[in-house]
Amino acid sequence: MSITIPGTGVSRGIAIGPVHRLEGGEKEVYETVIPRELIENEVARFRRAVRIARQQLKDIRNSIPETTRADITDFIDTHLLMLEDSMLTAAPVELIRQHQCNAEWALKSQRDALAEVFDEMDDPYLRTRKDDVDHVVSRIQRILMHEESPPPTTDSDLRGAIVVAHDLTPAETALLHHQGVAGFVTESGGPLSHTAILARSLGLPAIIGTHVTPYQIRDGDVVVLDAAEGMLLADIDDATLKNYRRRQRDEIKRQNDLQRIKNKPAVTADGVHIELQANVELRDDVLAARRAAAEGIGLYRTEFLFMNRGDLPDEDEQLQQYLSVVKALKGMPITIRTLDLGADKQCGHEPPSEHISANPALGLRAIRLCLKHAELFRPQLRAILRASAKGPVRMMVPMLSSAHELNEVLELIDDVKQELQRQHLAFDWNMPVGGMIEVPAAALSAGIFARRLDFLSIGTNDLIQYTLAIDRVDDEVTYLYDPLHPAVLRLIKMVIDAGLTHDTPVAMCGEMAGDTRYTRLLLGMGLRELSLHPTSLLEIKHAIQHCRLETLKPVVDDILGTDDPHRIGELVEVLNKM
Repeated sequence: MSITIPGTGVSRGIAIGPVHRLEGGEKEVYETVIPRELIENEVARFRRAVRIARQQLKDIRNSIPETTRADITDFIDTHLLMLEDSMLTAAPVELIRQHQCNAEWALKSQRDALAEVFDEMDDPYLRTRKDDVDHVVSRIQRILMHEESPPPTTDSDLRGAIVVAHDLTPAETALLHHQGVAGFVTESGGPLSHTAILARSLGLPAIIGTHVTPYQIRDGDVVVLDAAEGMLLADIDDATLKNYRRRQRDEIKRQNDLQRIKNKPAVTADGVHIELQANVELRDDVLAARRAAAEGIGLYRTEFLFMNRGDLPDEDEQLQQYLSVVKALKGMPITIRTLDLGADKQCGHEPPSEHISANPALGLRAIRLCLKHAELFRPQLRAILRASAKGPVRMMVPMLSSAHELNEVLELIDDVKQELQRQHLAFDWNMPVGGMIEVPAAALSAGIFARRLDFLSIGTNDLIQYTLAIDRVDDEVTYLYDPLHPAVLRLIKMVIDAGLTHDTPVAMCGEMAGDTRYTRLLLGMGLRELSLHPTSLLEIKHAIQHCRLETLKPVVDDILGTDDPHRIGELVEVLNKM
């Protein structure tokens, strides 16, 4: 009888092949007291480990062919940059000297302190950056403990293998792909980790959160990795194996079909164009958006510039970052979201407020924080406006909830424009300014925002959370997080209708936009612009090309007219078969 081991799929695809186990995992670290006269020797030992870790990453990077896409090697460069960061290199040295502790313990202590900061972040993408810290720390710890750094770079038996490991760094993932592995399974990691993002970018079937014991699966056993379903199967009978080989061929054909529509427009079967843009944060996301033929960037997050550092980025640093993205887009439009920092996502240099919020999601965050702290907001407004002189840039303000906030924002933007004009600094005076609708009050007042802004974008992640009073990252209540809740759907419809009334474009940049289960529903509600993760773009385009808007509206009207969750689910299924 087949053994089924569940996990979380982070990419699509089916891989069939022999298991190759990579030993590793977390090692117990103990504190030891270092005699005062040997402290500098311990510091030197730590610094030597950092140098070796840096050289290992450079060796891996150099072993990957020059023809490899830049965004793949960028993940390795990210870890190399982290090895230059004082948070990982200088802080442990201070701990060694202050506490007379061993290098391993100092590094672990600093890692734990950084992990607490990441764990308190509300944004799941930023929270998952803790994995990068863990990967870099683990590499240094292995060197300090005189362990080999898996995987070996010259294995010739990995082609077609399914790698099973405790965890994989982006560097190891890129190297394994170069060596021809069919897929991988890890015990650790998250769906938004760089390793998971890299797996999706490479089209490599992968599952995380799967504990595979040596008693269940041994090296060389032939297994099936079903990434879409998040399952690893072993001890497979011939009939099951034959079925999965057929499904594997079907999936390859589906992926090839998606690639064929990459350069075709996102137009419905009855001729309506739907604008598809991408949500991005880092340079690799921008390149992925271009590869997926996105029509622009509908959400460019800027928080990463402010997090986990000892100071604030000044206007010039922000400007250079924005200009680099504008240049990489080669004329495509970009919507830059102003800071969405808050009580749960503090600036690295110091907390903007001494107040500790009991509920960060409802506290001083996003535009509330920016309006209170001009030292954060003004330099960013200046940088975004100056970037608009070099390309089609739009500015988007998060978490607006009242006309009073809107007035303050628009007055401040106008003041900054006049200041730049007096200084003879170039900018686009008519740069579009829009707002995110992610608070129920804003959705209910959408007409006010639609009249005065150039565009609106619905942030469904927070809109659902605030509407249903559910913390979307709390495992105890996530089962209540329902995008199809009647109240959520009606709020979305109100925003779309407000945009139509005032001839103001309305987009959606939340997770609903990238889920094919909701594509026909959203189109039937009148939405014509979607911004989503680049990896979902082709699937959404395929769904758009295979629907007729004229047939969707009656079913969508029925959905909006019922309060029965079961009935809504049935009607959405009907919609998705049309």
